[in-house]
Amino acid sequence: MNGTVTVLDKGAVRIHSYMSPADTFHTTTQLIETPARIVAVDAQLLPAYADEVVAYAKTLGKPLDRLIVTHAHPDHYNGAARFGLPVHALPQVREQIIARGDSRLPTGQVIPLADFTPTVALTPVTEIIDGVPFVFEAVSGGEAADELLVSLPDQGVLVAQDLVYNDVHLYLGNNDIIGWERALDVLAARSGYDTILAGHGLPTGPEIYADVRRYLADARELLGDDGEAYKKAIVERYPSLVGPFIIDIANRSLFPAAL
Repeated sequence: MNGTVTVLDKGAVRIHSYMSPADTFHTTTQLIETPARIVAVDAQLLPAYADEVVAYAKTLGKPLDRLIVTHAHPDHYNGAARFGLPVHALPQVREQIIARGDSRLPTGQVIPLADFTPTVALTPVTEIIDGVPFVFEAVSGGEAADELLVSLPDQGVLVAQDLVYNDVHLYLGNNDIIGWERALDVLAARSGYDTILAGHGLPTGPEIYADVRRYLADARELLGDDGEAYKKAIVERYPSLVGPFIIDIANRSLFPAAL
C-alpha cells in the first residue's frame, strides 16, 4: 500500500483514516465502520489510491454502504467510480461538480464526469445508521464554496475534511480566507469533539483549529500581487509542511493575470 491507514477505536464505531502519499498532498478518505457496514467519506484524486481504499475496506468484512463526497474538488471525488457505490453529496456540491466537468489527471488521463457525478442528494439532517447518529451539516465559504460537515456526537468525532489541513499547505484558490476563519471559529466553539478528521493529513484534535487559523492569518499578511513571491514567503514560514505544489494550483485562481 502506498498510502497509510490510521485506525481509531471509538466503541461502536471504528474510524479507518486512509491518507494518500505526499504526491497527492496527503488527501484522506475516511472509512467509518459501524456495527454492520462501512460509510466512506471522499474518494481520492488518483483512482489507484481509491483502489487501495476499497481493497483495505474489503479486509474489514463488512459491506461498503455509501460514498459521501464533501465538496467539489477533484482530489476528493476523482476515484468515486472505484467504490461502486451510490455517491451522496449536497445538491449545491453536485451542481459544482457538474459545472467543473470531466477531470484531467496530471498524467493526462481524463476521468469522465459520469464516473463521479453524485447520484443521491444529501440533506442536512441527523441520520441514524446502525444505531449511530450521523449529523450532516452544510457549511458555506472557506476552502471551498460549499462543504459538508459530518459529526458523530456520541463518539466525539468531527469529520471536518477540507475545513482542516494537518501539516499540509492550505489551498486558498477559493479566495475566501474570512469565510474559512469564520467556519473554524464555529467549529472551535463546539465542545465534546476530541477527534478531528482532516481532509489532508492525519487525524488530530481541536488544537488544529488554531494552527489552521495561524496559517490563514500569515497568508493574508503575505499575499500580494505576485504568486511566486507569495509561495516563496509562505514556504519559508512553514518549511515542514507537505504539498507546496498545492500553492501553485491555488495561484492559478488567485493570480490569473500571471498565467
